[in-house]
Amino acid sequence: MSWKNQGGGPWGGGPRGPWGSGPQQQGPGRGSGNQPPDLEDLIRRGQDKLKNVLPGSGNFGTRGGLILFFAVIVIWLLSGFYRVNTDEQGIVLRFGKFVQTTQPGLNYHLPYPIETVLTPRVTFENKIDIGFRQQEDLRRGTITRDVTEESLILTGDENIVDVDFSVFWIINNASRYLFNLQNPESTIKAVAESAMREAIGRAQIQPILTGARAATEQEVLKLMQKVLDGYQAGITVTRVQMQKVDPPSQVIDAFRDVQAARADAERLQNEAQTYANRVVPEARGEASRVLQAAEGYKERTVVEAKGQAARFLSILAEYKLAPDVTRRRMYLETMERVLSGIDKVILDPSGKGSNVVPYLPLDQLLRQQPQGGTRR
Repeated sequence: MSWKNQGGGPWGGGPRGPWGSGPQQQGPGRGSGNQPPDLEDLIRRGQDKLKNVLPGSGNFGTRGGLILFFAVIVIWLLSGFYRVNTDEQGIVLRFGKFVQTTQPGLNYHLPYPIETVLTPRVTFENKIDIGFRQQEDLRRGTITRDVTEESLILTGDENIVDVDFSVFWIINNASRYLFNLQNPESTIKAVAESAMREAIGRAQIQPILTGARAATEQEVLKLMQKVLDGYQAGITVTRVQMQKVDPPSQVIDAFRDVQAARADAERLQNEAQTYANRVVPEARGEASRVLQAAEGYKERTVVEAKGQAARFLSILAEYKLAPDVTRRRMYLETMERVLSGIDKVILDPSGKGSNVVPYLPLDQLLRQQPQGGTRR
């Protein structure tokens, strides 16, 4: 049986339909019994109920509605004020489109839903770990877990090295950071892995494990910044820090033996170089001394020879002028020079006269003369 025949169905009240506002009368603008009520009729009914609730004259309902409406408008307009902290930038969106960037402090934008604002932190240094993950445990503290699919890298000399490193970065342009990258952290991580593999792929394993870490970090930083600037990511990479650089765990023992042998070889080379640095200068100094002594002997011998030759020439000139006198003087000078260094004894072969001593040791008398010279 139809609900119209039952007095309006479950809502009762005659044939009014489910909203209780069936066709009281027919006419223009009125719906039939199966149509929804008129909106103006609902508003009028709401105003009538508000008049009954609010005290005062009949006109107070209209004024109260206006006051309430303007109060809502004022509150809506005041909701546009917002604060940007010192470590943030304000990004204003108008219907989802970027409009402007605001600086720290109190600012205003058109209230929602016209404009909205995002405030990312631009001075906070973010960190991404690659090759390992750290987790906090209440019992055991910080737990580090290796991620080998990120850390194993092929070097330029076809070796494999296990590299764990961290990338630190900040936002330098909030609008580019928010709208040019769909997933900024994943992009930065992928760029960092690519840059590290490129840098290590051009290097040898030995420098990477020993003294080339700082150079590798700077190279990775430059490569990352170049790629991110090409993406217009609005990101500045502040530093790259290599946490661990080791051979793979399967060969690390053998590699440590090789490293120890290389260290011993380097130590022995250093000792040999130290010995050479000490001996070679001494030998060079001794050779220089011998050369200088020989040079001095040469100069002295040449000068003496020249002097003797000049003396001989001068004597020759004198000899030509007076041969007898010169010959006799030369003989006396030669005998004086020869006999001055030998012991001399005078003997009287005649033995005549009892007052003359036949033996006279002049050398002994000459030695005793300084001591007995004061005697009378």
